[in-house]
Amino acid sequence: MSTNYGSKRLVVGAHYGFRDWLSQRVTAALMALFTIVLLVQVLLPGPLDYDRWSGIFAQQWMKLLTFVVILSLLYHVWVGIRDVWMDYVKPVGVRLTLQVFTIAWLVGCAGWAVQVLWRL
Repeated sequence: MSTNYGSKRLVVGAHYGFRDWLSQRVTAALMALFTIVLLVQVLLPGPLDYDRWSGIFAQQWMKLLTFVVILSLLYHVWVGIRDVWMDYVKPVGVRLTLQVFTIAWLVGCAGWAVQVLWRL
């Protein structure tokens, strides 16, 4: 004879909780680091003109950091918007449509951002 203690709980859902919370914090930290690096570059003495601005992003390490931040921003946005769609849009078809359009929009933004970054 086995004795079970407590109630039997049926766990449902996508279980994104901790992973999404952590990814939001990590991507936010990366974006904050990028902001600090960019502010340091901009606040150095000298005129802030196009040549200096393009010089900041001409360095390979800055392009790589910017690319990582772009990907972080897109993932950060995806997690936030996906949670909004899952929490507030109840019809499954409408929610799926909004998620597909969100993904398409984010992929388009990523392509545009990379094009701008490597055009400099």
